[in-house]
Amino acid sequence: MAIKTPLCDMLGIKYPIISAAMGPFYTTKLCSAVVNAGGFGIISHTNLLGVDPLKSMEESIHNVMENCKGNFGVNIRVARLQIDAPALQELIVRLRKEDPEIRERLKMLVTSAGNPKPPALFFKEKDPDLLVFHVAPTLYHAMKVDGLCDGIICTGYEGGGHQSYERVNTTVLVTEAVRHCKKPIVACGGFSDGRGIAAALAMGAVGVQMGTRFIATKECEFHPDYKDFIVRSRDSDTMVCQGAFGPIRLLKNKYAEEHGEIVSKDAKMAMEAELDLEAIQEDTKKYSLVYEGDIENGPVLCGQSCGNIDDIPTVKELIERMMKEAEAEIKKLNSYIK
Repeated sequence: MAIKTPLCDMLGIKYPIISAAMGPFYTTKLCSAVVNAGGFGIISHTNLLGVDPLKSMEESIHNVMENCKGNFGVNIRVARLQIDAPALQELIVRLRKEDPEIRERLKMLVTSAGNPKPPALFFKEKDPDLLVFHVAPTLYHAMKVDGLCDGIICTGYEGGGHQSYERVNTTVLVTEAVRHCKKPIVACGGFSDGRGIAAALAMGAVGVQMGTRFIATKECEFHPDYKDFIVRSRDSDTMVCQGAFGPIRLLKNKYAEEHGEIVSKDAKMAMEAELDLEAIQEDTKKYSLVYEGDIENGPVLCGQSCGNIDDIPTVKELIERMMKEAEAEIKKLNSYIK
């Protein structure tokens, strides 16, 4: 007996676990490792300083095709500032059209950080067989996605990286989204072990998506100092700061302390209108510093689940351990019914 949810059938995977996209950083090697371990890997939308996002995405897709045998997905950020998003959408359509194997194995696109409607309509017209999920941080957003996409990734305020202004936690968000939405719900934000998987399934989700926990694995291409920073951090060692697309959860360091004041949504839009190329490049440079190992002067994306992470296993070891824990927890819960 094993845990098998509708997400497993939908994506053609063994375990209901998705590795989160973590752009602008690379997650190409991580994606392959997750797929080989029975989960569903996601290739990130990468645009570090000096990187061509289109070339990087195509190379990453071919790399994953060569280094694993299962199904996988890609992420495209669709924020107002993300001017390369339309070209990336066209690239995905072209690659799936030209290569039957890519069409068979590149199963899902995850859009995030913006309006889901334009990309959802684009793919329904250009490539209707491709599954499209969108990341939603509130019930309001989830219900909008419900009528557009094939699934919803409900990510709560505990999660690392980009956050919403509304600050809704995962347990609240997932349970209300399951109640009000018809499409499958994937729970995200705060998950790091098998107990979390059991809890997500009990709330009605069909699986979990994890970012921070997967950073602290041997195969993840993040810098060793980044991984060590996560392992030695507590649940109280993150803070929500001002990011490029809005609030962003980071580990506390010099950069986070300097970006601690969160402006309103309206003020953020006004700031975007005044941004110039030099300012955008300067912000991008900070991310490159972190990727290269400077964990003090750049944004170290991390969720509160860091407090529950104390090792750096292989992806296979992690996923198998989590599923074993989840099965044990579900059996224990079942024993409570008399």
